[in-house]
Amino acid sequence: MSQPDTMFASRSVPRHLVRGALGLPMMVAAFVLVPWLGPLALLLVVPAAVLLRGCPTCWALGLVQTRALCPLPSEGGSRARS
Repeated sequence: MSQPDTMFASRSVPRHLVRGALGLPMMVAAFVLVPWLGPLALLLVVPAAVLLRGCPTCWALGLVQTRALCPLPSEGGSRARS
């Protein structure tokens, strides 16, 4: 059986969330700052794209892949039973 595609996955969910927390605001800032800084502000897109490993959709796909590869620890029976 072939390996699943993990091109956008990170090593852990918290690491992936940090990448998003840094990359998404940087991407937004790149476009918001254009009226004041001109095309120079668009240089922020480059590090944002590196952090997000592409576009915001790529980051979201990576989050799903990371979650599938790194399951969260179980609650140890703290879930309500029905």
